[in-house]
Amino acid sequence: MKFLTLAISFIMLSSEAYPQLMNRGMVRRVGFMCSMNQDTDVFVPISKYIRLGDAEKLSVWFADNLELDILGSINDCSKTQATQIMKNFFITYAPKSFTIIHKSGKAPMKYAIGNLSAGGETFRITLFVKTQSSGNHIQQLRIERK
Repeated sequence: MKFLTLAISFIMLSSEAYPQLMNRGMVRRVGFMCSMNQDTDVFVPISKYIRLGDAEKLSVWFADNLELDILGSINDCSKTQATQIMKNFFITYAPKSFTIIHKSGKAPMKYAIGNLSAGGETFRITLFVKTQSSGNHIQQLRIERK
């Protein structure tokens, strides 16, 4: 019975809570904490939020301070500023699709390159993610026209 309750609880975990728990590298199970598999692909949820154009959920993965290079405009900014910049980008260029075409690196630094179709244009997005004890965080996000 406890297993069934645990399984149902896990299935019902909201899509907003899951990435936050995954980003911290922890999940709650039967009153104790256990580490998740370190091989979990951090780029899966990040890709999902880019594809959806959801800056709020994407910002869960932002480092406290990060570098954004949006169409040649480079900003070293806070997580809050980066969220607003990405919101504005997604308003101007509504995403239609996003596909990762290349991934490389290993902890503590991984990167991925993907193609974004948005607003009738195609963009190349490069993501640099740093793994720390507090979780995986986007350190740099670059968007350029293809």
